[in-house]
Amino acid sequence: MPTSLNKKSAYEEMIKGLWRDNPVFIQVLGMCPMLAVTNSAVNAVVMGFATFFVLVVSSFLVASFTPWIPKQVRISLYVIIIATFVTVVDYTILALMPAVHKELGAFIPLIVANCMILGRQEAFASRYGVRLAVSDAVGMSLGFMFALFVLGAVREILGVGQLFGIDLFGANFEPWVIMILPPGGFLTLGLILLFFNWLTEKRKQFLVKVAIAERSEI
Repeated sequence: MPTSLNKKSAYEEMIKGLWRDNPVFIQVLGMCPMLAVTNSAVNAVVMGFATFFVLVVSSFLVASFTPWIPKQVRISLYVIIIATFVTVVDYTILALMPAVHKELGAFIPLIVANCMILGRQEAFASRYGVRLAVSDAVGMSLGFMFALFVLGAVREILGVGQLFGIDLFGANFEPWVIMILPPGGFLTLGLILLFFNWLTEKRKQFLVKVAIAERSEI
């Protein structure tokens, strides 16, 4: 196990996925469900919880059994593990929330092909201990859920005038119908990514100024 990562705490590994290495806003992963199911906040949150469960449990199992997994078949085993828990999530949502399950449609089974989930198994869970793997999975899945909720909330508020089905603006509000259509998803995501890039650039400029100030003091 790399020494540099040993020095990091589980808390640091979890926090990085929420903001610094957010899987959607920074790494631009999982775009298929991000654009397809975020026409409402409810759909976004349910998909976020489904992804959270699959990623955390899969990372726990992969990190636990890595010493006994042959390298030649590791990707196949990762897919089997992920698919098992996707099936559990799929039937659970069908039983508890059939209306939401109908709206999410094929995108729940497609969690198996989510590059973020498979990528975390290969890049992190299979290389580090259970504690760090689970912390990384929690952070990444919470970051993914946060991104889904932000996009879903913005689109539902502007496209319907509601949030979680609660009317916000009254009868006189004129919904922006385009926001709940595919072009609205691309537009909203583009603006959010622009905002995050602006924040990243401002942070870099601030760090440069701090470094220059420290050198001048020396």
